[in-house]
Amino acid sequence: MLKVLVMVSGGGTNLQAIIDSVENGTVTNTKIVGVISNNQNAYALKRADKHGIAAECVSPKNFENRAAFNEKLLERVNSYEPDLIVLAGFLVVIPPEMIAAYRNRMINIHPSLIPAFCGTGYYGLKVHEAALARGVKVVGATVHFVDEGTDTGPILLQKAVEVENGDTPEILQRRVMEQAEWKILPQAIDLIANGRVEVKDGKTVIQ
Repeated sequence: MLKVLVMVSGGGTNLQAIIDSVENGTVTNTKIVGVISNNQNAYALKRADKHGIAAECVSPKNFENRAAFNEKLLERVNSYEPDLIVLAGFLVVIPPEMIAAYRNRMINIHPSLIPAFCGTGYYGLKVHEAALARGVKVVGATVHFVDEGTDTGPILLQKAVEVENGDTPEILQRRVMEQAEWKILPQAIDLIANGRVEVKDGKTVIQ
């Protein structure tokens, strides 16, 4: 049974997609053991509570410096003894110590087809604003393993989504969520839970 810890900063729509997929059997051999947010007002915490999942807030605002926060965050993460950490819209820089401790055991969902519109400064609506400003015809989402860079870890899954006439950043964001993010994030977890993913030479191999 894969023990999954989900980390999220906001509403938690991707968290909900994971919860639903575990509960309806789309994702197998998996248990969500906890949810951590850096935002005490995140609706994601309420989503977790509704489904009987342990949830807590660990916020940088509550610590005198980032080093103290990083230490506490890793301590709380370790307390869940997760097999896999899922960053589902977690807008905090992951401490290097945590990346090292969970090498190839931490994945992130990014709302673009990496390497397009990714890296520092590209998050949330900013990704979709940039895509529309560039005039691209196809966007999408990527699930990747987390390394020391920003959106640079080995890619696990990607799914394309067409841009339509009249799209606003908000409309495009919603379509990417519905057609890509909410599908490939649970799918990635299921692949990992069933031993079908391996990282070799910085690339993923799916069996």
